[in-house]
Amino acid sequence: MLHGMTSEPEQQLGVGVQDAFQRLWTPHRMAYIQGENKPTGPGAGDGCPFCSIPAKSDEDGLIVRRGEQVYAVLNLYPYNGGHLMVVPYRHVADYTDLTDAETVELAALTKQAMTALRTASGAHGFNIGMNQGTVAGAGIAAHLHQHIVPRWGGDTNFMPVVGHTRVLPQLLADTRKMLAEAWPS
Repeated sequence: MLHGMTSEPEQQLGVGVQDAFQRLWTPHRMAYIQGENKPTGPGAGDGCPFCSIPAKSDEDGLIVRRGEQVYAVLNLYPYNGGHLMVVPYRHVADYTDLTDAETVELAALTKQAMTALRTASGAHGFNIGMNQGTVAGAGIAAHLHQHIVPRWGGDTNFMPVVGHTRVLPQLLADTRKMLAEAWPS
């Protein structure tokens, strides 16, 4: 078993002859491509995953930290290992619609997330931001969320450019546990 893996990799019959890295199977990406977990409409009751996540346990929801107004959660479809989002509990689409308390706590949890990611993974830098509206690239435009993507020197290689694939070295459950333990008190 490889260090950090929670289970043995399974051999899959019928996927062809084993040939090292000529093929990189990422079947988990199909859920994102097909729009799984996307809301059916703009309302909080339209299947918004950001509204349903807080009702789950931290482990099941991949929640790293809960605040009073917002929470920090791992992205199910990360750009890099440790990719977090800070999300208000309230179903609100636009940054200008946040209350002052939500804005302050969103900023505070963003700072704490950066500290936890530096502690846990030695992140060298970050991409931080939010996509406001579908035309701006928001995957779930109806519920505001801020991305915190850790970056390391040399973390960009040919895989995302040529292979349109991201290689993540750790399972999300293991990343959630590592970041929750590193979160500043």
